[in-house]
Amino acid sequence: MAAPDRKPASDAVFQPLRAIGLMSGTSMDGVDAAYVETDGQRVIVRGEARTTPFDRDFRARLKAYILSGPVRDGGAEERGLEAELTDLHVKAVQALVERMGKNLRDIDIIGFHGQTIWHKPQQHLTWQMGDGARLAKALNVPVAYDFRSDDVKAGGQGAPLLPIFHAALAPESNAPVVILNLGGVGNITYIPGGAETDFQGLLGFDTGPGNGMIDDWMMKHFDKPMDPGGMTAARGRVHEDVVAQMLAAPFFARKPPKSLDRFDFSAAPVEGLSPEDGAATLTAFTAASVVRGLDQCPARPARIYVAGGGRHNDTLMQMLAKRSGAIVASVDSLGWEGDALEAQAFAYFAVRCARGLPLTFPCTTGVKAPLTGGKLVKP
Repeated sequence: MAAPDRKPASDAVFQPLRAIGLMSGTSMDGVDAAYVETDGQRVIVRGEARTTPFDRDFRARLKAYILSGPVRDGGAEERGLEAELTDLHVKAVQALVERMGKNLRDIDIIGFHGQTIWHKPQQHLTWQMGDGARLAKALNVPVAYDFRSDDVKAGGQGAPLLPIFHAALAPESNAPVVILNLGGVGNITYIPGGAETDFQGLLGFDTGPGNGMIDDWMMKHFDKPMDPGGMTAARGRVHEDVVAQMLAAPFFARKPPKSLDRFDFSAAPVEGLSPEDGAATLTAFTAASVVRGLDQCPARPARIYVAGGGRHNDTLMQMLAKRSGAIVASVDSLGWEGDALEAQAFAYFAVRCARGLPLTFPCTTGVKAPLTGGKLVKP
């Protein structure tokens, strides 16, 4: 297939492109890469996926840079970190292509999310670090990247982006369906009952922290990057007064669409607790914040399908079910690949970017009108 040129949206039937999507989430654990064939409207093939983990040193340096409150100044530290991050994405693509038994010439376009350094939509600021031109040159494949900036500049939240991909995959249902993504931040897609062909009936917004605060707590107190299976939280006691205190943050009263930064919430309220109680209370806070989000949906769903690393946390999944009263299941039960879903989405967004199709909508980010997004660079 020929390399794509960016074209305005039309009613024409597009030919599918072979795309690889790349996602480095706010959990900062590595690069997910996934292969998709799509025309930017239908998802025709969801192929192989793999994760290239960040080593401990790089993850620590990346997190320290984010927490330092950097100014985007193009300085040596920024340039060096961005080049290193981009080169890790190059390796992720090469490893996936090799695993599939393909050649880079078989790939038409790459969707490159980059690493979120800050996301402050109220200040019209968002920055996903990553050098799209460097990636395109290294792989000799067109790259679409910087998917959030146009929306934020236009007054949108810039997040979440995944609702339209969830809707493209979701089975038809007469009842509302909620897809909950639990990465570093939690966000939901509300898909109303009945067929939706233009995405206008969707609702998408961030609910609060996902795994991020739990991961930070585990690293601080146990020198572990996460709470495997929620086993530490299961040994602790939830301090409901602390959960209530944290739920009093103004974010939860805001109406959706809304989004937040990975580090918008402080763990200070749990600092006096034992390590196990702190893990339990932060896990309960994540679950309770999701339930607050469900209260802001047009109707309560009977089922919640969970994507992202949080679905592997059994304690969190149990808390979600108990607090919501809904059946909580992994998106894998729908036949989706829960660990690859975000990477697949950015393959889909790359093709939509190349074809001038909108990525964000008033009901997903609060932007005034459906908006295309992303930058397209060729080798």
